[in-house]
Amino acid sequence: MDIGERRLPQSGAMITVINHDTLSLRMSTLPTPYNESLVIRLLPQNKTLSISDLSVFDEAVKSLSSLLNYENGLILVSGPTGSGKTTTLYTLMAALQKRYHARIITLEDPIEKRNETFVQMEVNEKANFTYADGFKAILRHDPDIVMIGEIRDEETAKLAVRASLTGHLVLSTVHASDAAGTLRRLTELGIPRFDLRDTLVGVIAERLVTIQCPECGNNCSPECANRHHPKRTGIFEILAGRPLQEILSSDDQRSRIPQYKTIEDYLEEGIASGWIAKEILKGGVSPIDFQKKLD
Repeated sequence: MDIGERRLPQSGAMITVINHDTLSLRMSTLPTPYNESLVIRLLPQNKTLSISDLSVFDEAVKSLSSLLNYENGLILVSGPTGSGKTTTLYTLMAALQKRYHARIITLEDPIEKRNETFVQMEVNEKANFTYADGFKAILRHDPDIVMIGEIRDEETAKLAVRASLTGHLVLSTVHASDAAGTLRRLTELGIPRFDLRDTLVGVIAERLVTIQCPECGNNCSPECANRHHPKRTGIFEILAGRPLQEILSSDDQRSRIPQYKTIEDYLEEGIASGWIAKEILKGGVSPIDFQKKLD
């Protein structure tokens, strides 16, 4: 970031240590008539999660774990900023590396979480080094698994599909509100349905929600396993296996498949079980936009 530039929006990143915890700071500025607006996102670097740590919903954990069975194909994650996409991607990659001893190469803008066991690259648009340029270089570097920070354009989308067709496992994110929206977004980027049927093995849409103790809300006694500490969990809408293939084979991508459990379904289950406060849905918040209510 150029500290002397106050006329244009800027973004940047840095690593810092606070109370012995390493944090990645993602910064974004916007110019205003009076001053600059600055937003900083804090991304912990030291914390490593297992897949079972990502959600309190056993079915979601099972669905995420099933994606580890694929050694090639395309896995996509969607969700708003701050919904946990990066954490999910890195957790999946760590589990895949442990299982298959895979060579993993990432291409990000910027690198979200440093990992010495991955080969990590960073996009540099000022030097005209784009996602598409980096992707082409990665495919010449003999990877087993490729993680692309974001599929932004048609060229990157087609490269991701081509890589998965040639025996690689590709993980990435897409701007979409839900799993079905991810499929529509890929179609808009020029990916034919038959290529999606051949390559796409999993689509994940996620949100983060604050949970409470199901026994006593947040007024836990010391004997209640210390669950009174604030905690968040992931809510995952996962399309994979037969439901995904049925949607890709259908003319109507919005058609509901019985095995396709949506974000709204998990919200209702969480409220019924006591993990999620009823106030989350107060005011008729839709399942797609409820992240605004959480924030």
